[in-house]
Amino acid sequence: MSEETPQATTEATDLEAPKEEPLVADGMDWFVLRVASNKEDSVRRTLLRKIKIEGFDGEDPEKPMLVNRILVPTEKEKVIKAGKQKIVETKLYPGYVFVEMKLEDDGRIPQDIFFLIKETTGVGDFIGTAGRPSPMTLPEVEKMINAAKPPEEQPEVKMEFQKGDHVKIIDGAFENMEGTVDLTLPDQGKVRVIVMIFGRATPVELEYWSVTRADEE
Repeated sequence: MSEETPQATTEATDLEAPKEEPLVADGMDWFVLRVASNKEDSVRRTLLRKIKIEGFDGEDPEKPMLVNRILVPTEKEKVIKAGKQKIVETKLYPGYVFVEMKLEDDGRIPQDIFFLIKETTGVGDFIGTAGRPSPMTLPEVEKMINAAKPPEEQPEVKMEFQKGDHVKIIDGAFENMEGTVDLTLPDQGKVRVIVMIFGRATPVELEYWSVTRADEE
């Protein structure tokens, strides 16, 4: 009796890992667009929607693909406040949006794209001169792209303290005592503080939120 090849094995060979986009698409460059503070996300969403409607995203076979990606790189941080933990997202380049697009042969922005961008609320100018935006260098693009990728690991607690800081304990058994930060433990959400107990310097581990800078009291 002949053996049959398991179907699961055949299906597994058909699966391919998604391909990553190159740093820069063929015929395009990355450019830095100045935008109003706190308008980065809304500008990005609006531009992507407009470009899709006008057919310049490569989906319309009758129109050239003029714009590829638009990015707002962010970083996720874990914050502990009043004993509660939450993840906050902060922009790595506040006031800027990164646009991957194709220019005219003379280095100018295609007219349709120029007006589409300029008529968007919150948009300033591209970094460059005389209507000719300056393309980012490959090292700059690589740094920005890597920063824009979602983190593979859980973010650590954002620590506002560093070794040597003079702090005051505001909760727990050592409340109202002052000391010096000896070590930060972001993965645990704790700090080690040296305090004086019975005249001796003693290290104590405390929750991050139970300590504040002494000069803030």
